[in-house]
Amino acid sequence: MLLKLLWLFLPAAIANITAWFLRSVNFVNYPLDCGYKFRGKALLGNNKTFRGFLFGILAAIITAIVQRLFYQQLNSFSIIDYTKTNPILLGFLLGFGALFGDSLKSFFKRQADIKPGHPWIPFDQLDWIIGASLFLSFYRPISWLDSLIAILFLGLLHPLLNLLGYILGLKENKL
Repeated sequence: MLLKLLWLFLPAAIANITAWFLRSVNFVNYPLDCGYKFRGKALLGNNKTFRGFLFGILAAIITAIVQRLFYQQLNSFSIIDYTKTNPILLGFLLGFGALFGDSLKSFFKRQADIKPGHPWIPFDQLDWIIGASLFLSFYRPISWLDSLIAILFLGLLHPLLNLLGYILGLKENKL
């Protein structure tokens, strides 16, 4: 079951990490909040960019298309039937949901005066999964139990992957 949930949420996970890999690309590298403030504080901050949103969603769509292409060989890893699913819509919803959740968390993080990049446990680990689950439910709902297991499993996996990135010198923070 855990592998099936990981497979389902893979486009959301890819969307969530794409911005980090493209941080040196200057194409549409403008803050999503356009510099607006709320209560004198940034809405989202400079780290949430149109570049990250655009390329994150695009990466999620491509991931869902690849999943659809390999569905016949890997259908035992799937919770949903990709032959009856539009992979572009699925990828968009999972990618948008993940990035929406991350952006919403950033809003509250800025309002709480937590600096970008500083950990905010458990919200840093759960934001993208909850957002992806919510937007997935509009198109291909999964059971509430599968959603809960995904949130817990992927929420625990997230800091482990961050730690691996830190050990490999790819990330500055352990969490």
